[in-house]
Amino acid sequence: MYQNFFSDYLVKLQESNQQWWKDLEQGKAAVDTPLNKAIHELSVDDTAKLLEGAANQPAAMLQIQMQWWEKQMQIWQNVTLAANQAEIVAPEKDDKRFQDKSWQDEVCYNFIKQSYLLFGRTYLDTINAVEGLDDKAKERLTFFSRQAINAMSPSNFVGTNPELMKLTMEKNGENLVKGLQTLQEDLESSADILKIRMTNNNAFRLGEDVANTRGDVVYKNELFELIQYRPLTEQVNATPLLIVPPFINKYYILDLREKNSMVRWLVEQGHTVFMMSWRNPGADQRDTEFGDYVTEGVVKAVTAIEDITGKSQINAAGYCIGGTVLASTIAYYAAKRMKARIKSASFFTTLLDFAQPGEVGAYINDNVISAIELQNNAKGYMDGRSLSVTFSLLRENSLYWNYYIDNYLKGNSPVDFDLLYWNSDSTNVAATTHNFMLRELYLNNKLVQDKGVKIGGVWIDLNKIKVPSYFISTKEDHIALWQGTYRGALNVGGNKTFVLGESGHIAGIVNHPAKEKYGYWLNEELSESADEWFESAQHNTGSWWLHWDKWLSAYSPKEKIAPYQQGSEAYPVLDVAPGDYVKQVLPVPQEAPAAKKPRSKAEA
Repeated sequence: MYQNFFSDYLVKLQESNQQWWKDLEQGKAAVDTPLNKAIHELSVDDTAKLLEGAANQPAAMLQIQMQWWEKQMQIWQNVTLAANQAEIVAPEKDDKRFQDKSWQDEVCYNFIKQSYLLFGRTYLDTINAVEGLDDKAKERLTFFSRQAINAMSPSNFVGTNPELMKLTMEKNGENLVKGLQTLQEDLESSADILKIRMTNNNAFRLGEDVANTRGDVVYKNELFELIQYRPLTEQVNATPLLIVPPFINKYYILDLREKNSMVRWLVEQGHTVFMMSWRNPGADQRDTEFGDYVTEGVVKAVTAIEDITGKSQINAAGYCIGGTVLASTIAYYAAKRMKARIKSASFFTTLLDFAQPGEVGAYINDNVISAIELQNNAKGYMDGRSLSVTFSLLRENSLYWNYYIDNYLKGNSPVDFDLLYWNSDSTNVAATTHNFMLRELYLNNKLVQDKGVKIGGVWIDLNKIKVPSYFISTKEDHIALWQGTYRGALNVGGNKTFVLGESGHIAGIVNHPAKEKYGYWLNEELSESADEWFESAQHNTGSWWLHWDKWLSAYSPKEKIAPYQQGSEAYPVLDVAPGDYVKQVLPVPQEAPAAKKPRSKAEA
C-alpha cells in the first residue's frame, strides 16, 4: 500500500535536490540585502568549485550515489517488510527531532525520517569527498548546506511530522491559529531576519527576578555604568575584583537568579565585586571604536575602583569579547609604560588568537564582511536581534527550529527561563566597533600580530602581558572554539593556567557549585597544541568556580579586612543596581538616557 507513496517521495526528494543546485547555478537566491547577495555569490562560487571537483572524479561520485541508492532501498525493505529490525539510518544521540514514537512505529513516517537522514548525510559526505577544494570553501559549503538540510527537515512541517499532524487534528487547527499569532508578533519585533522568541519576555523583571544582587552604580559615562556590589560577609578580601562582560550581550548573564548567579556567589565568598554594564548603542554611537572600550571603558573603571577602595591594584576577569577588551587594556597599560594596575587577569571563553573562531568562521571572508560593513554603516550599528539569530543558527536544531516548532506549529507558550530571557534581551554593536572586530580581529587576526592593533595612540602587544592569567574555556563551545582560546593563551606572557570546563559557552561558565553538574579538566603544563594539552589533562568533578576562587586567593592578602564603603567622594553612588543601561531594549532610542543625580546618604 506504501509503494506509490515511497516512489513519489523518492522522486520529489531527488527533484528538490536537483532544483536546489540549479537555483544556485542560475542565481535565483534572494539578494535583498548586501549580505544576502554576498553570501549568495560566495555560495555560487563555492558550488561551482564543488561541481568542477566532482566532475573530475566521476568514479568517486558514482560510488557515493550508488551507496545512497542501495541504502535507500534497504530502508524501504526494512520499514515495509521487517519493521522490527534495527534502523538502517538512525538519528544521532543528541538529535531530539524524532523522539515521538510514531517516527519509529509508523511505517510511513519511519521511511520519511530515515530517507531524510540518509539524504542529509550523503549530501555532506559528497562535499567532504570532493578533492581540490580548499578548507575554507569546504567549511562554508558544509555549514550552509547543513543549514539548508536542517531547514528542510520533515519535523519542521505539519504534513510530515506525525506528532504535529495528530496535535493539529485533535485541536482542529487551533494550535496553528495560535502559532500564527505568535509568528506575527515575532515578525513585528524582529529586524531583518525572524527572531523566534525563546521565553516569555514579560516573565522576568530586571533588578527583581534577575540582576538582583544588591549593589550601587558608582560611575557612569557615555559607554558604561560601573556597579559596586554590596558585601554579604563581615570581612572581605583586600583586593577588589572587576568583571568585564561582553558588550555584545548584557552583563546579567553572570547575575541571573540567586541559584545561578556568579556575582552573588563571589560576594558570598568575600570578594568585593565591581561589574561593568555596557550601554546598548544606537545610531548616535556609530563612531564608538573598539579602543574606546579600553580607554573610556576598562581604564575608567579601574581608576574609579582604585579611588573607592584605595587599592593600587585589582584583580580582573573578562567574559568572551570582554576578555579580549581586558587583555587589550593590560597590553595598553604596558605600551604606555604605566604601573601594573591589574594584579591578575582571568579570561572566560576568550579569543585572543582568532585563527580558529569555530563555525562563525563560515561568515569570515572579505566579501561577506564587506557586505556587513555596508549594512552597519547605513544603520550605524549591527542590530543585536540579527546578531542573536546568527549565533542561534550555529546550533540551528536546538536553538532555532525547535522553538519554531513549539511556538508556531504546536502553538505552545514559551517557557519562563531566566537564561533564555537573557539570551533574548539583545544588544546592538556600534558600526565602527563591529566592523573592526570582523575585519581586523576575525579576518586579519591582527591582535596577535606585531603592531597589528593600535589603541589610544599606541601599538599594543599581548606578549607584554606579564600578569598571572587564568583561562577557562568549555569543551562544547560553538562560539569560541576552545582550541582557539588555547592558542590565545599561548600569546600572552606571565604565568598561565588553562582550564577546560564541560558543556558550552554559557552553561559551562555559569556553573554554580551547588548544582554539582559539570566538571573540568586541568593540566598545569601548557603544550604547544591544545590536543596535546588535553591528552595529559586530568578531569575533576565539581564546578571550576571553586578552583578559580582558590587561584584568586593567591592574589589577595590572606588577612581579611572590613568591607569597603559604597562609592567615594569622587565617585558617589548615583543609583541602585542594575542601573539604566541594562534596561535599554531594542530598538534603542536615539537620545541618551539622562544621568541621574547622586543619591543622598539617607537614600543610600
